[in-house]
Amino acid sequence: MTTTPSNPHVLPATTHSYLARAAESLSEAVTSTEVTTRYACAHVAALRAAAALLAARARPTVPTRRKPQKNAWVLLAEVVPELAEWAGFFAAGAGKRAAAEAGSRRAVTEREADDLVRDADRFLAVVEQSLGLVPHAPTLPYVVQPLHAVRRVG
Repeated sequence: MTTTPSNPHVLPATTHSYLARAAESLSEAVTSTEVTTRYACAHVAALRAAAALLAARARPTVPTRRKPQKNAWVLLAEVVPELAEWAGFFAAGAGKRAAAEAGSRRAVTEREADDLVRDADRFLAVVEQSLGLVPHAPTLPYVVQPLHAVRRVG
């Protein structure tokens, strides 16, 4: 795979579609009351954001011999090396996502699900910015207020 610089004015329709689907998955993660659904939807949101970036930047190369297929996280690390740490992070959570999708109640904790929702939200903003787009406003309903904004009662 080779990379091409992104221009927000000429992004492929596929990129926009993946970004929209990532936002939908993230919204579903934020609003879900089920821990396993929150985790799985957040992970899928990150995967779709990665797919959007790959759709914009990756270009197929002529294969010289049959090579094993690579997952999106491996490709992301190759195509956009500055996001390799994000790719490794989300790749490590793929097994938990599969268990969560299979309905395992012990697959993830509430804290892990909430943390992944926040991380997927940040990752989507990083992807948008790397595509030359204005990052979305955080979609999280539990944004921490500054200390001076908290009104004291009493």
